[in-house]
Amino acid sequence: MAVGNAAVLGALLRQLDDSQWLPLNDIEAMQRQQLVRLATHCAEYSRHFRRSLRGAGLKPAALAEPGALQKLPILTRRDVQAGAELFCTKAPNSHMPIVESATTGSTGTPVTVRRTSITGMVQYGLVLRGYGWHGRHYPDRVCTIRVSARAIERRADWGPPASLLFDTGPALNIPVEADIDAQIDLIRDFEPKVLSVFPTNLIAIGRRCAERGVELPSVEMFYTIGETVSDETRSEVRETLGPEIVDTYSSMELGCIAIQCPESELYHVMSEAMIVEVIDEKGHACADGQPGRLVVTDLLNFATPLVRYAIGDWAEPGPPCPCGRGLPTLRRIFGRERNMVRVPDGTRHWPRLGNAHYRRIAPVNQLQVVQESLNDVELRLVVARPLTAAEEGGLIAHIQTTLAWPFRVRITYYEKEIPAAPGGKFEDFISRVA
Repeated sequence: MAVGNAAVLGALLRQLDDSQWLPLNDIEAMQRQQLVRLATHCAEYSRHFRRSLRGAGLKPAALAEPGALQKLPILTRRDVQAGAELFCTKAPNSHMPIVESATTGSTGTPVTVRRTSITGMVQYGLVLRGYGWHGRHYPDRVCTIRVSARAIERRADWGPPASLLFDTGPALNIPVEADIDAQIDLIRDFEPKVLSVFPTNLIAIGRRCAERGVELPSVEMFYTIGETVSDETRSEVRETLGPEIVDTYSSMELGCIAIQCPESELYHVMSEAMIVEVIDEKGHACADGQPGRLVVTDLLNFATPLVRYAIGDWAEPGPPCPCGRGLPTLRRIFGRERNMVRVPDGTRHWPRLGNAHYRRIAPVNQLQVVQESLNDVELRLVVARPLTAAEEGGLIAHIQTTLAWPFRVRITYYEKEIPAAPGGKFEDFISRVA
């Protein structure tokens, strides 16, 4: 019989298995009730949140009404950086202890938030529910490739949260910095059923396996986190490696935000723990199929009131899912706002680089496009051999077509790989235009 934290986690998991099937209206009503509890506490113990409430002319109880949350101002990453006034001076005893969680600063604006034992426990439950959705078998062998892995490590179990409740199979942890050939050899030797990895790392593994003429026959599922997964990425991984991708959208500040549905490629928002809004430039809610800024309210963090927090990502809201779960959906997650192309006429759009097309033009192993100004981009390349002038010209023409503007293109070559951002994430397009 489970005791202590394991018993709490088991009970929470049963609740989450039930709550996902509630009608959306019921889920939203429970969210507003929890929002009032959060606001009541934070209005007393967070100076920043108290000012936000007063500025909006609201009292905590008013947040029980539909639409009241949207009267509060957006919380920016800069606001979170000034955490001394944002942090609550006290958390409920039942939420203790408090731990600090810091982002890697891949956006150029690193932040630190304080989180409680409650937020951690609920995140464990959400992760395990996602495992259940996708048929994860706990006796299986799993391999994880992460920046957090400092060395190659073989473990007797998966570690938390799974090992808190279940007897699991062994695990292999590989540092993301390890050579791709070494990663492939380790995976083949360990024979995991599940490989957890960054999408770009997975693409590199697939391409190298194809070059070597080898397969990963034991792997039945790819679990991806940390980067956006495009339709092209799914297609290429399916072609080179076989199994499907299961993607999770998360952040260091908030934990697990959305998990891919087991019956569709929609992402279900973890609504028991947070409210997710997708808003346009004027702050209005986006319709299904309309991209907008992601704004997230953490309903359980009584140490740092992340209320209407603009996480920095863009997404597209989705329709009700055919699986029958009441949890709202995101159709796709685009990534950081800085990944949008900006052009001289004042418009901006999401690039569709279509990396596979570049490989048809020239032997490109890796590429990244950096917009340096309204008229200039840098094309960073890792290539299998020196390119001809015709191949360079073809790549430049394709960049201009793909980005829908006649940019001046400067090519920079890298010998082995293009450096990833802090935290191991790699972005194939970055705009440096304010």
